Amino acid sequence: MKILVCNVGSTSLKFKLYEMPEKKVYATAKVERVGSETEAIYSFCNTATGEKIEKDHLSVPKYKDGIALFLGDLLDPRQNILSAIGEIEAVGFKTVLAKGHHGVFELDDEVLGAMRDYLFIAPAHNKPYLDAIGEFKAMLPGALLVGSFETAFHKTIPPERKLYALPYDWYEKYGIQRFGFHGHSHEYTARHLPELTGKDKFRAISCHLGGSSSLCAIEDGKSVDCSFGFTPQTGLPHAARCGDIDAYIVPFLMNEGLSLDEITTAFSKNSGLYGVSGVDSDLRFIEEAAKAGNARAKLAIDLFVASIVRYVGSFYAELGGLDYLTFAGGIGENSVTVRRRVCDALGVFGVRIDPEKNSAAHGECELSAPDSKVKIYTIATDEEQMVAMKTYEYSLSR
Repeated sequence: MKILVCNVGSTSLKFKLYEMPEKKVYATAKVERVGSETEAIYSFCNTATGEKIEKDHLSVPKYKDGIALFLGDLLDPRQNILSAIGEIEAVGFKTVLAKGHHGVFELDDEVLGAMRDYLFIAPAHNKPYLDAIGEFKAMLPGALLVGSFETAFHKTIPPERKLYALPYDWYEKYGIQRFGFHGHSHEYTARHLPELTGKDKFRAISCHLGGSSSLCAIEDGKSVDCSFGFTPQTGLPHAARCGDIDAYIVPFLMNEGLSLDEITTAFSKNSGLYGVSGVDSDLRFIEEAAKAGNARAKLAIDLFVASIVRYVGSFYAELGGLDYLTFAGGIGENSVTVRRRVCDALGVFGVRIDPEKNSAAHGECELSAPDSKVKIYTIATDEEQMVAMKTYEYSLSR
C-alpha cells in the first residue's frame, strides 16, 4: 500500500512516499518558503536511484503549488515511481490538536471541525494543516486522508500529572488539561529503545530539542509525563515561543496597555530563544553569537539548559530513577554544547557524557562515559515513519 506522509509547517512542506507495511521509502521532498512568489526552494530525492532535484527562486504562493511540485515528480516517467496518482491510497498527516480527538482518525468534516475549534490555541500548527489537507482533498479525491494526532502517545499520563489545579468543571466542560505533544518523536524513542538495548522494562527521559522542544518521561514504553501542557506554547522555551510562564503575566500586561492579540503574538513569535537572545530563533546562530561574546545569546542558552535540567530532575523523581537519557530533534542531535551542558548539570544523578563521543556524534550514537549510571543516546527519530505506520494500521481497521 502506497502511503504519502506530509509534514506541514507555516511556510514549509515535507513529503515521504512509503510502501507499507514494508516501510520502503520511494521518494522524499521538501518545499521551503511556501508563500513566496520568487524565493521558494524545492528539493526531491528518488531513494531507489539516489537522483536528486534541487530548485530555487521558485514561485510557490500556496500549498497546492508545493504539493503539485512533488506529485509532478512522482508521476514523471523518468523517475519510475508512479504511473497514476490513484496509486497513492492514503495520505497521513502529523496533526497536532483537535478538540476531543486524541488518536488516529480519518480527516472527515467532523475531525476538521474539531481542529478548527482549537485554532486559537494552536494557530501555528492547525491553520497550515487545515489549509494543506483541503488541497489534498481536491488533488487526491480517491485517497484516504488520515490525521495521526500528536497528543495520542500521552493518553497514558496519570490524572494527577495531567490535570491543572483549576475548577474541576473546567476540565469537564472545556477539556482543559495537559495534553502533551511531540508524540510521534517520543513514541519512536519508546519503541526503539528496546530494539537498541534489548530491554522492555526501562525508565527513560526523551529530550526532543529543536525549533519546538519538549521532554517526556517514559516508563516501560509508555508516556507518564510530558513538559508540554494544554497548548504547544508551554514547557521548555522554544525557538520563538515562550514556554512556561506565570498565567498572571497576561492580565498584568493588559493592565499596562497591551492588547490580548499583542500579547499572544509576542508569546508565539517573539519569545523563546529568539526573544531572550535578540539574535535569531536558530540555536546555531545563537551559539555563534555567544562564542563571540554576546551576553544575551549566552543567557538564552543558559536559560534553555536550565529549563531542560529542571524538567529532567522532576521526571527523574517521578520515575524513581533513570536508565536512559535520549536526545533527538535538530538541537538534540546536533548541538554538542547543549548535550554536554545538560549532562554535566545532571552529574548528581550519575549522568556522565563522554566528551569525545559527544563531539563526534552523528546520527544515532551512544554518548555515555564508561562510569555513567545512565545510558545516553542520540536518537534519529523518524516521525514520518510513525505516521505511515499509524495510517496503515488505521486503513486496515476500517
